[in-house]
Amino acid sequence: MTYQETLDWLFNQLPMYQRKGAAAYKADLSNINLLAAHLGNPHTAFKTVHVAGTNGKGSTSHMMASVLQEAGYKVGLYTSPHLKDFRERIKINGELCSKQFVMGFVKKYKAFFEEHQLSFFEMTVGMAFSYFAAKEVDIAIIEVGLGGRLDATNIITPVLSVITNIGMDHTQFLGDTIPLIAAEKGGIIKENVPVVIGEYNEETEKVFSTLSRKRNAPLHKAYDFDLMPMQSDLVGDYQKNNIRTVQVAFSVLQGASFHVGIQHIAKGLKNVVKNTGLQGRWQILQEEPKVICDTGHNKEGLTYVMNQLGKERYKNLHIVLGVVSDKDLESILPLFPGYASYYFCKPAVPRGMEVQQLKKEAEGLGLKGKAYPSVKEAFKAAKKVAGTSDLIFIGGSTFVVAEII
Repeated sequence: MTYQETLDWLFNQLPMYQRKGAAAYKADLSNINLLAAHLGNPHTAFKTVHVAGTNGKGSTSHMMASVLQEAGYKVGLYTSPHLKDFRERIKINGELCSKQFVMGFVKKYKAFFEEHQLSFFEMTVGMAFSYFAAKEVDIAIIEVGLGGRLDATNIITPVLSVITNIGMDHTQFLGDTIPLIAAEKGGIIKENVPVVIGEYNEETEKVFSTLSRKRNAPLHKAYDFDLMPMQSDLVGDYQKNNIRTVQVAFSVLQGASFHVGIQHIAKGLKNVVKNTGLQGRWQILQEEPKVICDTGHNKEGLTYVMNQLGKERYKNLHIVLGVVSDKDLESILPLFPGYASYYFCKPAVPRGMEVQQLKKEAEGLGLKGKAYPSVKEAFKAAKKVAGTSDLIFIGGSTFVVAEII
């Protein structure tokens, strides 16, 4: 198969959560354990940091990778989903994994994948672990895909676990209360492995304290530390919590014989985009009119984003908005400003919410605008009417942002 045929097979052969939702969710780790054994347990060949959370886990993972790169380490980075290129999921020191590796890996193990009906995510996790082992990384930052306890990444025994925060998201899988979701994400807390919790939440305090005590895992609460403020090239207001989490994470890793100085942390935080290629986090795409996109897509994430949007100066606000079909509109739509002009659209994935449904729900809450058949057409319409002193915001879903950047 060519590279494109290989990708088509990966995306279409089996259900994939990012595209299809619930049909792709696996209820145990038996498949990924089977695959890891078949691959020779590559995840045991290098050190790892495991990062979970409702919001901020992607930014935190990229920040940590950037800092470690500045300290001279060869750093693997596994994240999901990707925005433009599948290989964004698997990087070493900011370089995408090679097309040849993707093709060769699928070709070699395709019969095994089919025989055991492995999910897209399981195959991708196995590919990442194999790539990092083959390239002999010093350490890999592994971002959880969904939840924690039952996530395919959870076969690793890391040197550090990080949980950024807990919010109401993916409730059909993780539970419909904050403590239930915290227990699922707390599933990455391992025996004798230190854990950093990024943000305070009264409902999760007891959950994480109990889990860490049971597993003899030293607990570090980032929100209890009064640290020297540091700046990042990730300029979203919501990054302040992630920066503090990263600072505390490295104070723990320094005790685990990682040689990372304050200068590496400062430089790494300032060069996240350059070092890792991260996109879509309060990303300014152009000026006059100013165009900003952000991948925030749940109540907690969008609260930060809308607060920051409220601090911007502009004459008129235009919002290109699309979501996925399982999104709880009652929790997110009230966060959006009623004075903006809306350009409703459907992201080009099977999970994309039909644009007329989104428009109807939004208009019921006083958000006025027109429906467009695609993200690109919605953005084109916004640009056509926006003046040079206006602002266009693009968001609501990772998939909406992916079609623009």
